[in-house]
Amino acid sequence: MPFPIESKLVIGIASSALFDLTDADAVFRESGEEAYRRYQEDHLEDTLPKGVAFPFIRRFLNLNKQLPDSQPVEVVLLSRNSPETGLRVFHSIEYYGLDITRAAFFSGTSPFMYNDAFNLSLFLSANKADVQQAVRSGFPAGLVLKNEVEDDPLDNELRLAFDFDGVLADDEAERIFQAEGLAAFSREEALKRTEPLGKGPLADLFSRIALIQQLQEEARRLNPALPKCLKIAIVTARNAPAHERMINTLKSWHLSVDEAFFLGGIEKRRVLSVMRPHLYFDDQTLHLERLDNIPMVHIPFGVANEPLNP
Repeated sequence: MPFPIESKLVIGIASSALFDLTDADAVFRESGEEAYRRYQEDHLEDTLPKGVAFPFIRRFLNLNKQLPDSQPVEVVLLSRNSPETGLRVFHSIEYYGLDITRAAFFSGTSPFMYNDAFNLSLFLSANKADVQQAVRSGFPAGLVLKNEVEDDPLDNELRLAFDFDGVLADDEAERIFQAEGLAAFSREEALKRTEPLGKGPLADLFSRIALIQQLQEEARRLNPALPKCLKIAIVTARNAPAHERMINTLKSWHLSVDEAFFLGGIEKRRVLSVMRPHLYFDDQTLHLERLDNIPMVHIPFGVANEPLNP
């Protein structure tokens, strides 16, 4: 019987996002493919350090333990390694006890064209070219930015934070802001407050996560002792009156969030450093550059990234 991948919320993860491959990548850049292959073979039993996306993936997979009847999530490893050099990655997955059993190895080529084949709602990688190619082709993908993060083993709650425009919604409003400034943006958003925005690159991911959150709440109603293990937040530079269109857009999608922050120019790090999300998604590198010790994902979509996506 075929595995029902189409019914799962599937994340595709590159080994570069899941693990810290700094040493191996340095060998590849300095000495070439053959030296890299030998290095991986010589270090086959050496467990790879955790990467930026590791805390997210561990908690994401834990949702299957919270919802054992539906088993709603799946993680697929998509790697530029060859099957042989990828053995070290799978040994590390086994060492950390991650329930990742499906993978594809591409021997140096980009994996993004297989997004639909694996029913991915998101492809995460630390390879900028792969992510840009995926987004240009209309696939949901994010660039995991290198940062110092910690994985607290006693903290099992999965916290996700999203920017709104250019991430969950399309860049219609952002285009007005970029072209005409804040006053024009605020005026347009007030006029269109009841008109939903179009969906952005992570809208499908967001809606599927919200569905899992509903399943979790149903399980907690039956068993109040179950801990709350999933929190969703939006952290946006919008403020009044532009906040209303965002709220109405979410209502039109039949979605809600646990927390929403309308910051209106307050630095996002002030909120995110308290929230401590396991991934924060934003389409603007300007916002991400100001964050420390936060796992960050750049979504290279829309007008804010057009130089990257000609």
